[in-house]
Amino acid sequence: HVQLQESGPGLVKPSQTLSLTCTVSGDSITTKYYAWTWIRQHPEKGLEWMGVIDYDGNIKYSPSLKSRTSISRDTSKNQFSLQLSSVTPEDTAVYFCARDAAPYGLGYDYWGQGTRVTVSS
Repeated sequence: HVQLQESGPGLVKPSQTLSLTCTVSGDSITTKYYAWTWIRQHPEKGLEWMGVIDYDGNIKYSPSLKSRTSISRDTSKNQFSLQLSSVTPEDTAVYFCARDAAPYGLGYDYWGQGTRVTVSS
């Protein structure tokens, strides 16, 4: 059974960098052909895809967030991480990590429970 768990601070000040980690159990993040995704949901809005790192370490970012987003992984810990720089209150959201299976983009089979991040001074 695959489980994903987000972790990180729940409160970030404007202009700082938001850093989250997703710890995966029940599967390796290097298993072909899965991809590991960051998604967020703003209050009263829909889901926003932020970026993905696949089993081979290839990374793609949302064009709208690319300049501020960095995704990385630590295969020894079976974790992948998100950094979002220069945050503003508009980055307040619930952040999720999820697993995508090839062919990608058709849906996510496992999700973390989500972690709420508030950007406020």
